[in-house]
Amino acid sequence: MTVVSKESENILREMSYVTQITQSISEDKPLDVLLNEIMESCKLLMNAEASSLLIYDEAEDHLYFSIATGEKGEGVKNIICKMGEGIAGWVAANRTPLLIEDCYEDPRFNREFDMQSNFRTKSMLCVPMIHREKLIGVIQVINKRHGEIFTERDLNIFQILSSQCAISIENARLINVRIQQEALNRELKTAREIQQNLLPSKFPEFKDIDVSMILIPAKQIGGDYYNIYTVIPDQTLFFICDVSGKSISAALIVSTIFSSIITYFKLNKEFNLIEFVKCLNNVLIDSTTDEKFATCWFGLYNHNDRKLHSINAGHNTIYVFKKNGEKVELNDGGLMLGCVEYDFVAEEITMERDDILFLYTDGVPEAMSKSGEFYGDDRGPELIQKFSDKPANIILKNILRDIEQFTAGADQSDDITCGILKIL
Repeated sequence: MTVVSKESENILREMSYVTQITQSISEDKPLDVLLNEIMESCKLLMNAEASSLLIYDEAEDHLYFSIATGEKGEGVKNIICKMGEGIAGWVAANRTPLLIEDCYEDPRFNREFDMQSNFRTKSMLCVPMIHREKLIGVIQVINKRHGEIFTERDLNIFQILSSQCAISIENARLINVRIQQEALNRELKTAREIQQNLLPSKFPEFKDIDVSMILIPAKQIGGDYYNIYTVIPDQTLFFICDVSGKSISAALIVSTIFSSIITYFKLNKEFNLIEFVKCLNNVLIDSTTDEKFATCWFGLYNHNDRKLHSINAGHNTIYVFKKNGEKVELNDGGLMLGCVEYDFVAEEITMERDDILFLYTDGVPEAMSKSGEFYGDDRGPELIQKFSDKPANIILKNILRDIEQFTAGADQSDDITCGILKIL
């Protein structure tokens, strides 16, 4: 019959408990639940009065109490521990475990924690949590029960546990990041669907204009927008804009522009292009921040006399390619919207059969090749003149194909919106 000593029994019991704890904290669970479980397990395993877990904030380069158990645990949760200061700070900075029999005799001990929590710290085990040479934080157990003191064996067991804790915390963080990213992706997908619904699903049917337009976002959602509105049966408003910035903030401003336009049409029986642009500008001034603005172009076309009234609000040059080969630039209008109140002006041009209007955002000339070269302002107009005898959709397809060949698989740096209007 084999006789097992009490010492061996203790070792087996402790290692069995370490294994159980390791298995438990390795399970997939929320980070806050995991941290609480780690600290309660450490306190039980080490037979300690209290335990605490400090997480390392790499950006701020300090430790903060994430979890503190025991009777006075709540008293230290908001305390920041600087690297190198106090026992926990020293352990974190030196990445070295400590066994301290009498903390008040140790010059590294910061009595402020006891003063704030009204707790008397006697002995302590303090161990760094490190995973792949990255400091995760520090765990410590305080005051072994029944007046006992911590031993070197306690320290060794605690170090084994700390290594597994570091792995579990890092894994939980990664899981949290993944969950948050998946949630964000779902939200962005929904936002993209909403933003796509702001674009016209189909264009009004014109007998005198051939229209083709497209928006290719650089991200899931973006800051480009275009639309076509029938003002009255013989007048049509063509509109294109580019909001500063990208993604969510830009998309929110696009939604504001969309709702403002719809509201304006519903509240005003008569349409005045200049007053309309002024109104939209004032809405954006009131609803956006100083660094946010939108460059826009507005074209009001009268189908009876073929006159186009144009307001260019800080946007890229809009081109009209006349059938005689002349290229007209539409630049008059005013400042971009959302900055300051402004007295916008409109310019007028008479369109003729086979004239082509080219409207776009800066994602076209600023499309970038892998070598960092811009597509530029000239290639698009050259292709329009080359394919001027083709329908609008064919002209647009050739421009997009040329941009694709130019960028040759480089990441799209900005939204691309492009449109062709051809007078029939």
